[in-house]
Amino acid sequence: MPTPGAFDALSPAFPGRAAWGTAARLRAWQVEALARYRMLDASDFLTVATPGAGKTTFALRVATDLISERRIEQVIVVTPTEHLKVQWAEAAAKVGLHLDPGLGKKAGRSRQFHGQAITYAGVAAAVHRLEALTVRSKTLVIFDEIHHAGDSRSWGEGIRQAFELATRRLCLTGTPFRSDTDPIPYVRYVEGADGVRRSDPDYVYGYAEALRDQVVRPVMFLAYGGGMRWRTRAGDELAANLGEPLTKDLTAQAWRTALDPAGEWMTAVLRSADRRLTEVRRHVPDAGGLVIASNQRQARAYARVLEQLAGERPTVVLSDDAAASRKIERFSASTERWMVAVRMVSEGVDVPRLAVGVYATATSTPLFFAQAVGRFVRSRRRGEIASVFLPTVPILLAHASTMEKQRDHALGKPANPEEGLWDPEEAMLAEANRARRVAEFEGEQETLEAIAAFDHVLFDAAAYGLQSAPASEEEADYLGLPGLLEPDQVGALLAERQRRQLARRDRQARREKESPEVSLHRALESRRKELNSLVSQVARLRGVPHSHIHAGLRREAGGPPLAQATTEQVEDRIAMARRWLAAS
Repeated sequence: MPTPGAFDALSPAFPGRAAWGTAARLRAWQVEALARYRMLDASDFLTVATPGAGKTTFALRVATDLISERRIEQVIVVTPTEHLKVQWAEAAAKVGLHLDPGLGKKAGRSRQFHGQAITYAGVAAAVHRLEALTVRSKTLVIFDEIHHAGDSRSWGEGIRQAFELATRRLCLTGTPFRSDTDPIPYVRYVEGADGVRRSDPDYVYGYAEALRDQVVRPVMFLAYGGGMRWRTRAGDELAANLGEPLTKDLTAQAWRTALDPAGEWMTAVLRSADRRLTEVRRHVPDAGGLVIASNQRQARAYARVLEQLAGERPTVVLSDDAAASRKIERFSASTERWMVAVRMVSEGVDVPRLAVGVYATATSTPLFFAQAVGRFVRSRRRGEIASVFLPTVPILLAHASTMEKQRDHALGKPANPEEGLWDPEEAMLAEANRARRVAEFEGEQETLEAIAAFDHVLFDAAAYGLQSAPASEEEADYLGLPGLLEPDQVGALLAERQRRQLARRDRQARREKESPEVSLHRALESRRKELNSLVSQVARLRGVPHSHIHAGLRREAGGPPLAQATTEQVEDRIAMARRWLAAS
């Protein structure tokens, strides 16, 4: 019989260690959530806590308390994946609560178990058996990542029928929002002033709060753009710079070109990510990296590139691999550098040593992005930083900029969009879904060229850095940040790196201006690039198109369009753009 005393054996951040200085037994939020649970004493309770905060530990404390008080007799944990069943069983065993993850092929379960762990798909396939089981004994059902109940109609209907008569239901999620409008079973929805019904959690512990408490790592996003050229199925050759304002379809095609292993873009980004991992491992020797790929073909190709770059074969995890769970566990316990996966480790799977990530997938929904980034935020000691490399795609940068924003699952749209009550967040979700459908469709184009360019670093919703070539001294300034820093130190160092980069470019411009060997067209080209880079920075900070910034500079500084401007006119606009950047 589990007891609360046995709980001392479980880290509040299981399966990882709690970050030094953040907790002894239970974290403050877990204590607060437990008190809230006791106060409400309701049959249904929804907890929203950011990935890495310790939802598993909180839920197991609820379970052990209810069993010791004889208010329940068994526990059933429902998870999205097979791997998570085992992870829950291992965590529960540490507090004397024994759950059967159903690894054996034979039916039945030893009477020594206090319950079982089963997937949402497994519930749908055994609804009546589970319904009878919950009627026969007083049952607590723990739904891990409850938003997955909406992934399939049979999953939602299955858990509703199977557990309607359960004594208690505890719903957990780190990402309570979905991009559809199907209600999630056992989640309460409340209608707002705009006529939209949104999920109403009983307790919320968001990323911003966890970052403040140093429970999770701050995330530094390193964005890479560059020139893309591809041929469509119709034979047309197209070219675009990733990160520039483009139509939805062109953005998707340029993005797909960048992720193609046949181009040079991915090789350059993987090389930079491996250099960043080497720097992090100077301070965190067992730090690991994860590449999240779009499909199995690309995952295997990325693994081959990493093996050449790092001199070590990465762990490759594919969803149809029977040994996937064992591979993840082995990687988690090792000091290997890289793991490459498709979707297997996007959510719920905990590898606390992951510190560097490459977002090499065309999936763009806020839900998936939050799940993916959540793999890197679990903190083990104070000062750890997560570094995530991603393409300069507007929808991804928008997600990265709003990581600290709490979203709830919304049902329907505002009642009167024409009266100004339209929710821009809903539009973003819809646009993300449309972009995903376009971007995930393969076979429509042939990559001709994919050249990477370091674009900027996004940290705490602020952008730092100017566009530069991979493997350049300027990129190295950002890749070389120490692996252990406090959040305020990260911001200060990034600002200092940006000042250094601007000073370096000033010196280069003066040399070019003074050197008679530099032709006029090369000097103009160099300064236009500098201006375009600054305009890109200001546009990101102000949230407006590049064309608006160019027009404003021309209006303030005077002169003709950029293509016709003299060197002095371009210099005037550069100086003004720098003043705007400093003011922003």
